[in-house]
Amino acid sequence: MALCVMDTARALACRDGNAATNLKLISIFVIFFTSVIGITLPVFLARFLFHGKPVHDKAILIIKCFAAGVILSTSLVHVLPDAFGALSDCQVSSRHPWKDFPFSGLVTLIGVLTALLVDLTATSHVESHQNQAEGYAKIGTSEELGIVSKKIDVEQQQREAEELVKLKQRLVSQVLEIGIIFHSVIIGVTLGMSQNQCTIRPLVAALSFHQIFEGMGLGGCIAQAGFSFGTTAYMSFMFSVTTPMGIVLGMIVFSITGYDDTSPNALILEGLLGSLSSGILIYMALVDLIALDFFHNKLMSSQPFLKKVSFIALVLGSTSMSILALWA
Repeated sequence: MALCVMDTARALACRDGNAATNLKLISIFVIFFTSVIGITLPVFLARFLFHGKPVHDKAILIIKCFAAGVILSTSLVHVLPDAFGALSDCQVSSRHPWKDFPFSGLVTLIGVLTALLVDLTATSHVESHQNQAEGYAKIGTSEELGIVSKKIDVEQQQREAEELVKLKQRLVSQVLEIGIIFHSVIIGVTLGMSQNQCTIRPLVAALSFHQIFEGMGLGGCIAQAGFSFGTTAYMSFMFSVTTPMGIVLGMIVFSITGYDDTSPNALILEGLLGSLSSGILIYMALVDLIALDFFHNKLMSSQPFLKKVSFIALVLGSTSMSILALWA
């Protein structure tokens, strides 16, 4: 209880509505600009700089491994600790049922299982189409028909297989964006409702870098999925505006209701949404990004040097995002 009193006194000393509003208005434009840079950079490199060149597939793979590191670090170093912190706050953890059960872990598990269910459903759909494409009717036996046999168009099969892989990559990118958008909304609304200028000032700079790296993570997956220009632009726009819109929403909610972002209900909502988002991101990063490329990618398996470079990119992505946890 003494710790709660100390934290409250520190927060009151930093509360300045006018200064906080000015900082938030600046943050809307800064975060939007950095978000656009982050998500469009890998897409631009893939679509214009490396497109049609021999290094295209290798460059996309390395960008995607960097992206996987960013997303894994986002889920484990940023989102999950914040969710645990919100639900373990003294205003929440002193109540029933929050003090009786680790709900942040449970909701994270639900997020993982939800992502798995979506993945299984999509995989079953892809495999059913693949079986239809590979199904060929046999007419008699070799003894009955001699040497007559059905010729299989290998190139067509390869094109169909590649298209099915693209479908899976597109689904991964879309589910990944949903998980990131959850996280971005939480960040934006929390920042928008805050009146603590001591908290907002360092967050503006830290979140700018945060959006660049997170945007690069999502942009790398979008680039590999090969979406059309319209879909790519739409997904990039949605990522770029989510956090600024969250900030505006938080400011509106606070101005209308005076809702305190440090109230128990706000902390519970933040903790539950953060836990769900974390579960989705953990599953997508480990299963659909890291495991898929490092164990099932033919290009990486055939070139040991590329595997080493990809691992270094994965570590760099994880490190760059983890360092930001010092400020945000």
